[in-house]
Amino acid sequence: MLYKRVLLKLSGECLAGDRVGGGIDEATLARVANVIKQVHDKGVQLAIVVGGGNFWRGRSSQNMDRVTADQIGMLATCMNALALSDSLEQVGLEVRVMSSIEMRQIAELYIRKRALRHLEKGRVIIFACGLGNPYLSTDTTAALRSAEIKADLFLKATNIDGVYDRDPHKFSDAKRYDFISHDDVLSKNLKVMDATAAALCRDNKTDIFVFDVRNPENLLKALESTDGGTLVHS
Repeated sequence: MLYKRVLLKLSGECLAGDRVGGGIDEATLARVANVIKQVHDKGVQLAIVVGGGNFWRGRSSQNMDRVTADQIGMLATCMNALALSDSLEQVGLEVRVMSSIEMRQIAELYIRKRALRHLEKGRVIIFACGLGNPYLSTDTTAALRSAEIKADLFLKATNIDGVYDRDPHKFSDAKRYDFISHDDVLSKNLKVMDATAAALCRDNKTDIFVFDVRNPENLLKALESTDGGTLVHS
């Protein structure tokens, strides 16, 4: 393995599988959990940030107060974190859900040194509730937590196989990058993640590997080579 400690960002949508209208597809969840188990068994320390878009997308709300909408989104990420935690425990992993919002009955409050200790003990961490503040995405959460835990790599799981110069769903001649710098991502306004998250990764020299998680086995491949995705580097 090229990396000892990684942070994996999973979108909520990837947990929905082919379910119309969102929610959690248990078969997809089980497939993801089995691949994460294989990664862990190779000696990789693994932290996960999970989104909540399969339940709630606050920015789509026209009339609701933005702060309230974002708080609902944070709770959606907690539901996904608990579901993923259960699936990982079923395949034999020891897991800790750590929340940025205090909810003592169901998750630990995020404390950086405690998170590092969990990783050193071989536990998988799932970060829930984003950063606990509105206006900040789960991509920004993943960028900041990657820096805090000193992850060797930020793995961004998406529904496309890397970073393109324009939307590959709209343009058949869109070009995929194998490698691209953080500065180019920002200057070309490529939609890898929001600008706050991209700037955090650039400033902290955090490498990002963007790959297609529709086949969860790609997670294993991403840890062994940079083929089949895009490495955003400093």
